[in-house]
Amino acid sequence: MSFSQAAAFSIVIGMVALLVWDRIRYDVVALGALLAAVVCGIVPVDKAFSGFSDDIVIIVASALVVSAAVGRSGIVEMMLQPFVGHMKTTNSQVAILVSIVTVLSGFMKNIGALAIFMPIAFQISRRTGKPASRLLMPLSFGSLLGGVATLVGTSPNIIVSRMREDIVGEPFRMFDFAPVGVGLAAAGVTFLVFGWRLLPRKRGGGPSDQMFSIEDYTTEARLTPGSTLVGKTVFDLETMAEADITVAGIIREGYRRYVPSGTWTLFADDILVLEGETHALEKLVKDARLELVGMKKDGKVASARRGEVGMVEAVVTQGSQMIGRSAEQLSLRERFGVNLVAVSRRGRQISQRLRRLRFQQGDLLVLQGIKDAMPEALATLGCLPLAERNLQLGRKRHVYLPVSVLAVAMILVSLQLVGVTIAFFGAAVVLLVTRVLSPQEAYEVVDWPILILLGALIPVSDALRTTGGTDLIAAWLSGAAAMLPPLGALGLILTVAMAVTPFLNNAATVLVMAPIGAGLAQRLGLNPDPFLMAVAVGAACDFLTPIGHQCNTLVMGPGDIVSGITGGWACRFRCWSSCSARS
Repeated sequence: MSFSQAAAFSIVIGMVALLVWDRIRYDVVALGALLAAVVCGIVPVDKAFSGFSDDIVIIVASALVVSAAVGRSGIVEMMLQPFVGHMKTTNSQVAILVSIVTVLSGFMKNIGALAIFMPIAFQISRRTGKPASRLLMPLSFGSLLGGVATLVGTSPNIIVSRMREDIVGEPFRMFDFAPVGVGLAAAGVTFLVFGWRLLPRKRGGGPSDQMFSIEDYTTEARLTPGSTLVGKTVFDLETMAEADITVAGIIREGYRRYVPSGTWTLFADDILVLEGETHALEKLVKDARLELVGMKKDGKVASARRGEVGMVEAVVTQGSQMIGRSAEQLSLRERFGVNLVAVSRRGRQISQRLRRLRFQQGDLLVLQGIKDAMPEALATLGCLPLAERNLQLGRKRHVYLPVSVLAVAMILVSLQLVGVTIAFFGAAVVLLVTRVLSPQEAYEVVDWPILILLGALIPVSDALRTTGGTDLIAAWLSGAAAMLPPLGALGLILTVAMAVTPFLNNAATVLVMAPIGAGLAQRLGLNPDPFLMAVAVGAACDFLTPIGHQCNTLVMGPGDIVSGITGGWACRFRCWSSCSARS
């Protein structure tokens, strides 16, 4: 092994270790890997930033803009209307919703397609009284499956296409993935229609029509002087709540927090940190005449007329400006006119004051504010409302234009009249010129950390190839695959890609694994295309863990989904079977 190969392996292994450690943002890790590669001399100085000018970066950014425009057009709601009357059983709900989100994910960002359908899933859950988790995990998996059917459906496909051009001289075209992707998606959707029964049954009860509908909220309530609990004990409070509520803490003297025993006496103006099922919280607040701290009527909310103030449940989405900041730091009341009432975080106990709690992606919030201003405030904060709603933000909706622009772009690419880069870049520009999206909205929907990661890792991945590192790994794998039939070798590379993806970003997985897969195919004298597609499928279909892909993370909190392992491994088996059979 030469010095350059050793340096390339060391940088990649160090990068993987840092990503698994998960203490440093993945884009910063990628930038560090690029700097290390330049310092070691395996990436020439004049090629260090070549990745940022690569077509992949332009395609991904443009596809995100087009995807956002399609998502905001309202076309999805129109598509769903004819099916509403047929969604009476869980099987039919899963079949219809997952099928639509799978198709939609082939033409727009998968997390965007999922975000559109989450509120619809909660509406259906409230109407039927069944847990939303029965729909949310299948929707997440469906959004991942749909992305593998087209070139622009998911970032791994775009990257693999670009790397195929480097290896064999021609990229994959728009629908080259369809023979594998459509079969895989069909098999996955068929499995999910029945496989939702593998979800753990020990969930909370079905949601109700009340705003408080998800378990394990933490809230703070002030014991008013007129409360019936003044002078009573913690045990008396929990008995009154029929043991459905726990007093996790008492805040006195303005800031001191105590963990009380059952014999502690409650005094007027105590702030009680309450945890429990939300219906019980609502009932206790009403019966004991408590005052929710987050609902103090001051600031902008107090200026509203009676009846205009409402509450909404919302989930903190990826890219939200709330992530890493607290309600106090954000000045939620003063700047956005909303009050934070309660927080739920994936079953974890919250030990901080709510106003000082730093929000995380997937947190569930109960927010209070002026109804008419709430949609704009949630959009600005980067939160997805989970309650049933008909949002009209005072701006004309462009229903058909985004879909028409996308269709024209795809036809031009399919007929090979223009390349993918120009087609989607042109589509994004047209949508901006026609004001379907404002420039500010376009900048907000672009996933900048992913673009930074791509631009930084493309030279590092190329260095792994030019130093002979990928050939070395391919030689090791070919030794293991020598006794296997071609399908076995294909299954090996697919399995490796699937095993790596939960720990690496899927884009990083493709950048590392695609050259290795192509090298393995060449050593075995096989066509590299099935191996490149296996890498793309393995990187895109990350069903194993709730944090392995953004879609899984997004539904984990709202759906009370602690682990996707049971359903995930089953879906992985279907993925392997379909990809192997068709390749």
